[in-house]
Amino acid sequence: MIALLIAGLVSGMISLLATPLFIRWLRERGIGQQIRKDGPRGHHTKAGTPTMGGACIVIAAVVGYVVAHFWRGTVFTRKGELIVFVIVAFAFIGLLDDSVKVFKTRSLGLTTKQKLVAQYTFAITFAVLASYWAKVDTHLSFTRYNLPGWDLGHIGWIVLAVFLIVGFSNAVNLTDGLDGLAAGLSSFAYSAYAAIGFWQLRHPDYHVVQSLDPAMISMAMACACIGFLWWNANPARIFMGDTGSLAIGAGIAAMALMTNTQGLLFVLGGVFIIETASVILQVLTFRFFNKKRLFRMAPIHHHFELLGWPETWVIIRFWILGGILTALALGLFYADFLSLNLVE
Repeated sequence: MIALLIAGLVSGMISLLATPLFIRWLRERGIGQQIRKDGPRGHHTKAGTPTMGGACIVIAAVVGYVVAHFWRGTVFTRKGELIVFVIVAFAFIGLLDDSVKVFKTRSLGLTTKQKLVAQYTFAITFAVLASYWAKVDTHLSFTRYNLPGWDLGHIGWIVLAVFLIVGFSNAVNLTDGLDGLAAGLSSFAYSAYAAIGFWQLRHPDYHVVQSLDPAMISMAMACACIGFLWWNANPARIFMGDTGSLAIGAGIAAMALMTNTQGLLFVLGGVFIIETASVILQVLTFRFFNKKRLFRMAPIHHHFELLGWPETWVIIRFWILGGILTALALGLFYADFLSLNLVE
């Protein structure tokens, strides 16, 4: 528990205190966000706001995770190291994407093909190492390894892992369209996985070995997101950019894979899935129904803006929905624990 608190405190303080320094550094160099021309009109005033703030989240979380290991009894594990690897790797992809946007002054960064090739490369690397080097459990699971307990084998698990890593990195990226929306929702998800990891540590019946290390990086990411949110809340003084959103999404999926809760991820990350589904449905209806649109604009948070909702209404209500889904996910996790009669 002390190690978790150290990871969270250190990462949160670094993120809170370092972000304004980064904002100043970016402003001095004129590095700011490019805004979509077809986006809501209210967003045009945000052009030039410093971006790439996700670097503060990732650096703060990694430092907090490392410092926490100075506490007695904590050790670096392959699971923890792989989660850090995928977070940093996807942050690097996002940094390249943000750099193209900034220095070529366009709202689109890397091409879709370039981004996907990089994402799949790092996701496959993570999945192969997790399966063969970290030796994670290859069962398809909801709240524990034997529910439903279908063994996917190495290849099947690798395919699932790649799908979740790439899918959720892009899902958080799509959600990151309003001030503080993605950072707030991500803090919920990482806090939940910190609790799940610690719970699994205290209850060996889950068969998740070395779950403290993933819990530590999860706590560090949660608090780094909260520290960043202080400056990212509406009106944002800095955006996380793809540097943050891709890293955060990949890390959330990695936590689900390492804690054997892949199915629970679809409840815990429900808002991210809704955002992604809205984009998919918008594309399908436009293509197959004579260019008609299901929403005024996708992702769906922009739809509510164009209905006349103030940006803060959309953000807070999506946070409320995210909080409800997080509570539901933890409730399902604990209900399954009770069903196993593990409580003394």
